[in-house]
Amino acid sequence: MKPVVVRNIKRADSNAIGTLGAVGVSTAHEALGRSGLMKPYMRPIWPGAQIAGPAVTVLAQPGDNWMIHVAVEQCQKGDVLVVGCTADNSDGMFGELLATALRARGVAGLVIDAGCRDVRPISDMRFPVWSKAISAKGTVKATLGAVNVPVVCAGVNVEPGDVVVADDDGVVVIPKKVAVETAQKAQKRKDDEDGKRKQLEAGTLSLDMYKMREPLAKAGLIYIDHAEDN
Repeated sequence: MKPVVVRNIKRADSNAIGTLGAVGVSTAHEALGRSGLMKPYMRPIWPGAQIAGPAVTVLAQPGDNWMIHVAVEQCQKGDVLVVGCTADNSDGMFGELLATALRARGVAGLVIDAGCRDVRPISDMRFPVWSKAISAKGTVKATLGAVNVPVVCAGVNVEPGDVVVADDDGVVVIPKKVAVETAQKAQKRKDDEDGKRKQLEAGTLSLDMYKMREPLAKAGLIYIDHAEDN
């Protein structure tokens, strides 16, 4: 990979981003055909954080946050900075000062397949971060990487401009070319779930709502009144 910064990228449809952010990670993941979900070690550093936005990507060297500093300039309001590393790493590559710089540019949040430090001040400023680890280990600024190139972050390929949705359930990436279609499917799924929720709140059993009794019987499930009857 050449050490390059791509200044201009095509970002996903803003309405689709809004819809996908509103439905959340789990529903967006289902709407995408149960794909695009980053590895479950990616966790928010403070609970309740929820974001959605187009990806600005960084390919960084392990233990080296030089290119994150470079990427700040390329971020626009509402973007999500996504950092992948060329090798497995958990060093604290992101901290309070970088969070302050990103927040000043209106960046929605950060997703980094490495470590984060300064957790308390970042949490106090309510800047959303999803990271592989929490680590106070410092980093260097010595080796070039790239900005706004395809990266692999926590097992998922991320193209610049793809939709990144993140909340307490994890992080999912929706390719920008299918963002509108996926948003429509996600909204339909949410509307359907809202209807089912009302039925469950009214006391309907999920066994009946999903018509499970007949297939359960065909699979061999039996009911007995007392254990000794078995």
